[in-house]
Amino acid sequence: MEKAEHERQGSHAEWRWPNFAPAEMACRHCGELYHWPRFMDALQSARSALERPVRILSAHRCSLHNARVGGAPRSQHLRLAVDISLHGHDRHALHTALREAGFTGFGFYSTFIHADLGPRRSWFGNSKARDLWQR
Repeated sequence: MEKAEHERQGSHAEWRWPNFAPAEMACRHCGELYHWPRFMDALQSARSALERPVRILSAHRCSLHNARVGGAPRSQHLRLAVDISLHGHDRHALHTALREAGFTGFGFYSTFIHADLGPRRSWFGNSKARDLWQR
């Protein structure tokens, strides 16, 4: 894709989420951006509640990038999901802010949390993550 979705829809001035740049929400492989205002409003709401920066490790993924990184074939990242670094955050406060902002899908890992607006569900990345999150 030559131009990100937000570039086709209008200028960067229309991007209304002050704590997130279009580039950090786009596919790391090709720059494709999945434009989903409801998702971004929820993410901005969580960020505002936390009153501190969040580092997005992964957001939208094109199907090729998703396959290359071992993502699930029907991953929410194919639309829009975020993996947020736990560094500098109380993991439970981060989860609470995301849940209260409206996120419904959560993956709990040792170094990050996955959040999406898909079906209500949760999982642990491995036993180490389960032990960490259950403390």
